[in-house]
Amino acid sequence: MRMKNLMIYALLLLPIGLMAQCTSEKQDQKADENVVVKTIMERRSVRKYLDKPVEHDKLATMVECGINAPNGMNQQPWEVRVVESQEWVKGITAAYVEKNPNAAKNDPNFKTMFRNAPNVIVIATPEGKGLVDAGLMGENMILAAQSMGLGTCCLGGPVGFLQGDPAAASYLKQLDIPEGYSIAYMIAVGYPDEQPQAKPRDTSKVKYIK
Repeated sequence: MRMKNLMIYALLLLPIGLMAQCTSEKQDQKADENVVVKTIMERRSVRKYLDKPVEHDKLATMVECGINAPNGMNQQPWEVRVVESQEWVKGITAAYVEKNPNAAKNDPNFKTMFRNAPNVIVIATPEGKGLVDAGLMGENMILAAQSMGLGTCCLGGPVGFLQGDPAAASYLKQLDIPEGYSIAYMIAVGYPDEQPQAKPRDTSKVKYIK
C-alpha cells in the first residue's frame, strides 16, 4: 500500500518537474539570445514621432555610447551638439518652411524639418577629416537609442540649409561649432509613432574570400 502511494505521489510530481524543466530551457534560450544582433536587425529609420521630447538622461546615454566608439588614434575628431530646446527646433523649422513651403505640404505628418522628430543631434567634424570616425560614433548612438525604445533617422538634407542659408544663421550660431569644423550629418531622435518594415538588402554585394 505504501509503495502504491509513493508511485501515485511520483506521478503527481512528474508534470511539475516537466514544467520546471521547460521553464528552465526557455530561460536558457532567452539568455543565449544575442541582444546586440537583435537590436541591430530591428532598428529602422523612423519618420513619424510622438509629440514627446526625449528625456535628458536618454540623450546623454546615447552620446556616452557614441563617444566610446572606435576612432583613429583616439583623436575623437568631432563636435557634438544635442538639441533639447523645442524653441530652437520650432524656430528653425519655421524658417525652413518659409523658404521651402512644399516641405510641409508634401508630408501629411510634418512637424519638424528633422523628419518630424522633437530632438536632433548635430555631428560636426574638422573640414575634410574624421568622417569615418563620426560615422562609427553615430552608429553607436542610434543603436543605443533603439535599445531604449527610441526611433532615429540619419539626416543629411537639413545640413545645407543650416550651414548655408542666411535664415538659419542665428540657429547655427547657437550651436557654437568651432571654426574649421563643418556639420557632417544629424541624427533625428524621438519616440516612434510608426513601425516601418525592413527594406530589402542586396546580399550579392558581399563576397567571402576563403
